[in-house]
Amino acid sequence: MSPAAIRERPGRGASGRERSGPAGAHRAAGRVMDILELVVSTRDGLALRELSAQLEVPKSSLLPLLRTLAARGYLEQGAMGEYRLGGKAVELGMGSPAHRGLPELARTALRELMQRTGETVFLGTLAGDGVAVVFVDKVESEQVIRYAAGVGDRRALHATSSGKVILAFLPAPQREKILRALPLKRYTERTVTSLSALRASLEEVRRTGVCLNLDELAVGAAGIAAPIFDRDGRVAGACAIGGPTDRVRPRLKALAAEVKATARVISALLGHRPPGPVAPRPVAPLKDQP
Repeated sequence: MSPAAIRERPGRGASGRERSGPAGAHRAAGRVMDILELVVSTRDGLALRELSAQLEVPKSSLLPLLRTLAARGYLEQGAMGEYRLGGKAVELGMGSPAHRGLPELARTALRELMQRTGETVFLGTLAGDGVAVVFVDKVESEQVIRYAAGVGDRRALHATSSGKVILAFLPAPQREKILRALPLKRYTERTVTSLSALRASLEEVRRTGVCLNLDELAVGAAGIAAPIFDRDGRVAGACAIGGPTDRVRPRLKALAAEVKATARVISALLGHRPPGPVAPRPVAPLKDQP
């Protein structure tokens, strides 16, 4: 199941024309950056005709650039021909060597979590601009109805389980700086749009070590996330389960335990050593899986 598309595209000047770069800037290089900036601002990708219209550039001029970016892994094409951010671009957006290796380290644990729960599993990190969570890997559910999102997709920090988990465990000064600048956009009736309510929610996440999100970003979509820590005890990202609310709600306790256990395994792979013993990874499938 894919949540409703939420597209926030970059603004243009009053004339509506393509933004111009500084004097002496390379036109083709600028166009490549315009493409990447536009694609990263969307959730569901953009078709060639949409990119052409948004950038006011002929399709014949854009197509060679899009093909090159896709061939190099900076863009990927969906089943309907839409262009999304590719894995190579996501890698470049990660800050530390540990973050760059995170998807590779976590892959097996994510796959096993999907197999145990039957739901789509995501690996998310804080976006480079600090105002969103970006999915850097996923293992999609085999269910007919499932939560679908692409690698490189961005989600609001305050309206997602992954975003709130990362926010909750950031150092307090960094967290407060982000909170003061964060636009608390309302996506559904359940979206937290009050700073005091968001702070209370983050405190609960720190207390329990898990974030439950029901219908806050899109009606009918649920998420459960737990933090991943690096060897220095800093939050490196989030491990999350996403699925239809009706299927997730009856299994909240079991799914929360599963995602927390997997997050601990991934944290250990990054060299994190918690003060207490690490619980063994569960191996048996959930009995209440539909």
